[in-house]
Amino acid sequence: MSRIAVIGGGLMGHGIALTFARGGHDVSVVEPVAEMRESLEDRVRESLTLLGAPVNEVAASLDRIATFQGIPDAVKAADYVFEAAPEKLDLKRALFAEIEAHAPQDAILASNTSVIQITKIMSGLSSRHRALGTHWWNPPHMIPLVEVVKTAWTEASVADAMHALLTEVGKTPVMVEKDVPGFIGNRLQHALWREAISLVENGICTAEAVDDVVKASFGRRLAVLGPLENADLVGIELTQDIHDQVLFDLDRSTKPSQYLQKLRDAGRTGMAAGAGFRDWKDGDVAATKERVADHLRKLEAILPDRSDMGGKT
Repeated sequence: MSRIAVIGGGLMGHGIALTFARGGHDVSVVEPVAEMRESLEDRVRESLTLLGAPVNEVAASLDRIATFQGIPDAVKAADYVFEAAPEKLDLKRALFAEIEAHAPQDAILASNTSVIQITKIMSGLSSRHRALGTHWWNPPHMIPLVEVVKTAWTEASVADAMHALLTEVGKTPVMVEKDVPGFIGNRLQHALWREAISLVENGICTAEAVDDVVKASFGRRLAVLGPLENADLVGIELTQDIHDQVLFDLDRSTKPSQYLQKLRDAGRTGMAAGAGFRDWKDGDVAATKERVADHLRKLEAILPDRSDMGGKT
């Protein structure tokens, strides 16, 4: 059993905490906001219940989680520290300076960030050899993937220990050998988003059409057939021929689309505002979250157990 500290008790932090608590580890959660700290137990209980955990398992998991207002007491005996603070570089750097000052010298330090390079976050540490990134996906207790991101300073044994820990609690860790913005998953995801936005911006189709095409075609097989598996399946020659006919016409912008700013200027800031690429009505946010959660639960039930694969992809 390892001692885990999680810095941040919000959407990501509570999911990371419950994952390790459910896996039998003691977890200390640092949450400076009193309201969030006081609601942590209820949110963990709700998430575990949605996962279908029995009552006794929920109770046992909650018993393994302790909450703290500050960092020193939470990390002083930690084997692993996971930072899950907002995506602000200066904040993360400040947190790790405090973590390094109070955590054991052999504790492994990890930042959960979607796109910020881990090198930028950890560059001020004196013990950069034990620091790395662990990019969990939202919701972290339901999405198997965790990207383990090495920097040029990360010792191999540190990355291997993190990979083993994540595998032990049922995650699918993937090693990112070079610290690049967006790592693997978000580079792939936002390459798709860039082209999707371009299709709408240039009047080729509606936002609804983009979403329907993805959900009703290749999106259905992505959970069991990755893009490079698919390329091998159809053959490298065909893949090369297709690229020769289409790549030249894809969006190659290096900055955010002006269409995004146009939507923002019009007050169309997303589902919570009632409009974004599409129009939304009251209740759509909750309904969409539940639809996604239900889908993920069903996938978990039908997809093969990956534990015998060592978490590797």
